[in-house]
Amino acid sequence: MQKLNLPEYNFRIKTDGDRTLIFDGIRKKFVVLTPEEWVRQHFIEYLKKEKNYPENLMAIEKQIVVNGKQRRFDLLVYTRNGQPLLIAEFKAPEIKITQETFDQVVRYNMALRVAEVIVSNGLQHFACEIDYTKNSFSYLPEIPAFPGRCLYSGNGVS
Repeated sequence: MQKLNLPEYNFRIKTDGDRTLIFDGIRKKFVVLTPEEWVRQHFIEYLKKEKNYPENLMAIEKQIVVNGKQRRFDLLVYTRNGQPLLIAEFKAPEIKITQETFDQVVRYNMALRVAEVIVSNGLQHFACEIDYTKNSFSYLPEIPAFPGRCLYSGNGVS
């Protein structure tokens, strides 16, 4: 798979016939290794190891209802008291991050009302903080650390 703009991590990968699978520690099973899944698994490891996000507060591809339609988010992280904290949308490295990508995650966020939004294709990463009182958002200079933990890992990924 393609090298990403994230630290390298070791993954459990196996083949099943003509499919390559990667072990997803959140879902506790092997899943098909697509370019988007490669980005997701790297980013999850990055959040856990570099930004101190607890694995047990992460959810992957859960259904939510947005404007009466069933949707699935790529990653949602909860606070320790069970409130949605961060939503992330991942794309394959060859997919350019566009306004449409941000629109997609913002639509999902209408139902969740998280404080932080991340969009990544593994090469580019964008993090935003949502201000609901002003109906606005601002880009963050780096991916935020889990609340209550150190704020800077020093690895240069932003």
